[in-house]
Amino acid sequence: MNLLEILKFAEEYLKKYSFSKPRLEAEKLVSYVLNLDRIALYIHHERELNDEEKNMIKHYLKKMTKDNKIFDEVKEEKKDFRTENMEIFKKSIDYLEKNGVPNPKTDTEYIFSDILGISRNMLNMSMAREISEEKKNKIKEMLIARGKNRKPLQYILGEWEFYGYPFKTDERALIPRPDTEILVEQCKILMYEKEDCNILDIGTGSGAISIALAKELPNSKVLGLDISEKALELANENKILNSVENVDFILSNLFEKVQDKKFDLIVSNPPYISFNEYQELMPEVKKYEPQNALTDLGNGLYFYEEITASADKYLNDNGYLAFEIGYNQANDLKKILEKNNFTLTSLIKDYGGNDRVIIAKKQKVDDEDVHIFE
Repeated sequence: MNLLEILKFAEEYLKKYSFSKPRLEAEKLVSYVLNLDRIALYIHHERELNDEEKNMIKHYLKKMTKDNKIFDEVKEEKKDFRTENMEIFKKSIDYLEKNGVPNPKTDTEYIFSDILGISRNMLNMSMAREISEEKKNKIKEMLIARGKNRKPLQYILGEWEFYGYPFKTDERALIPRPDTEILVEQCKILMYEKEDCNILDIGTGSGAISIALAKELPNSKVLGLDISEKALELANENKILNSVENVDFILSNLFEKVQDKKFDLIVSNPPYISFNEYQELMPEVKKYEPQNALTDLGNGLYFYEEITASADKYLNDNGYLAFEIGYNQANDLKKILEKNNFTLTSLIKDYGGNDRVIIAKKQKVDDEDVHIFE
């Protein structure tokens, strides 16, 4: 139940027991439990309450109705733990910073929010509440994993948002990244006006691209391929998590298991980091994320070559090929596409101003014939 639903429940509960100002009493009770001003209850009305908060609200509702007293008469004085908690929070940031974590404050916020069961924007308002020893120990464990061991935050939390959807994250597949959302957005634009479309996602990993496109294009049919059984296990878990039906995942080395199928769009975020660049990656990436999803152990172009060379056979007329690419690979990709008779239609930059997504269109047969007779 979210905050607004809890408020309505508390108001109705008190109204049933003939309290003269049930709405006011409900607001006082809930704001007390959540350490919020009454007006802030409506600013954060969609916030989900954790079990501890709901149980405390139930406790006070029963006490009020049993003793027939308003909330101000039954509430207990609470110790303010803000100073103590903020000191723990500051030391946590310092610890991550000393261990070379790039965004220590942000990561600390995510860790505290996860353990306390609240959103990051509610964290400061919740610092007055006591943090149990059990939760302090969990925070400490996560800080050590992030700082000393440099485990990625997304793997520590076990879930991360991609294109507005939740995804389980662990070492079975790459962490979904913001740059890949640009690829999803461009593919969505390409397919948006088609009543139904068939999409192939090569190297699906956690299923992030496939699932996001399936959710955004409900009339589409999306097929995700990967060579890793573990990655496909994770993709299917994310399919269930997001309650999506129009996507399937199969074990396949590139086009191996789709010999008789045609698609309107083939999309891929393949392993494009060169072996030399791979050696310089941050420890959280190099140590934890699967190597075969990051690099081809060569110049980073192997999978672009392989996919593009065969894509024509699996695309419908006017079908598209869309890739996420490395920041310095655009010129190489243009040559690969042209060599395989694809027409470049778009080159899109990422949030840092680097080339990140390249889109090409399959040349129609009659277009090729025109060139022959010229």
